[in-house]
Amino acid sequence: MLRGKEIFSSRAFGGFVKKFTHQSEVCGGLTMTFGAYIPAKATQMSPTLYWLSGLTCTEENFLTKASVFEHAAKWGIVLIVPDTSPRGAKVEGEDDSYDFGTGAGFYVDATEPKWKKHYNMYSYITQELPNVVTETLANSDLNANVDHARCGIFGHSMGGHGALVAGLRNPSFYKSISAFAPIVNPINSPWGKKAFTGYLGSDRRAWKQYDATELLKTYVGPPLPSILIDQGLKDQFLKEQLLPENFKLIFDERQTKLKEDGGKVDGELLYRSHEGYDHSYYFISTFIGDHLNHHAKLLGCEPL
Repeated sequence: MLRGKEIFSSRAFGGFVKKFTHQSEVCGGLTMTFGAYIPAKATQMSPTLYWLSGLTCTEENFLTKASVFEHAAKWGIVLIVPDTSPRGAKVEGEDDSYDFGTGAGFYVDATEPKWKKHYNMYSYITQELPNVVTETLANSDLNANVDHARCGIFGHSMGGHGALVAGLRNPSFYKSISAFAPIVNPINSPWGKKAFTGYLGSDRRAWKQYDATELLKTYVGPPLPSILIDQGLKDQFLKEQLLPENFKLIFDERQTKLKEDGGKVDGELLYRSHEGYDHSYYFISTFIGDHLNHHAKLLGCEPL
């Protein structure tokens, strides 16, 4: 059944914050939870923006800490906030560490036998969840209609990695992309190496499809939209885990080659570094308005 069951509702900035549960086929029949912010005028066809959270998070972290609702209400954007992994799969070892298993699905489709039945967050985010969202919101008490022809994606840390990967692999679906402190080159990050080895096995060639920097090297498709990335310079994970310089280098090389070949160049990489900011939601809440403005422009939104 595609339709989710409402388990929470509260008013915010004229709209509603809601949570829904549903049974997920791609996650092996487990119950998944997602949050949503539905602005006041979402009975019309509303642009939709998916947020992917980082390690250890649930949908609750972004909903309660990001200070995002006022900005979404201004632009009439529906926000969708899924969980970061399946829960309750009862796979041995899934609760042993913060950076693998529960709360750390890494937005991949697992191929290792132990994990592949339930840990399929890439297909969940990009295929199953949009259909569930459409059916659930249209049949909710708000009769909200989402416009997936105007859809964007953004996220933080592990979720920033997921947003970049989903956007690069599905450029016709996601018309806008941004990230806070993303893990942009996980095949060279301790977090990524651990997760990819566990979920995908030891063949590093299989890892590249879930690495934004590697995907950018071989990207063939429509011109990419401008991508906004914000990074705090006091982030304790910057040098070892996040590796933004690797992504910036490949992006710049790609733009140069496109210009030399006379092709149509991509949008800009809007990479912004911020002195004194760390990896926390204090950082995210400071610049979340800029990200909503970025997506609103690319999705053709008008302020309400």
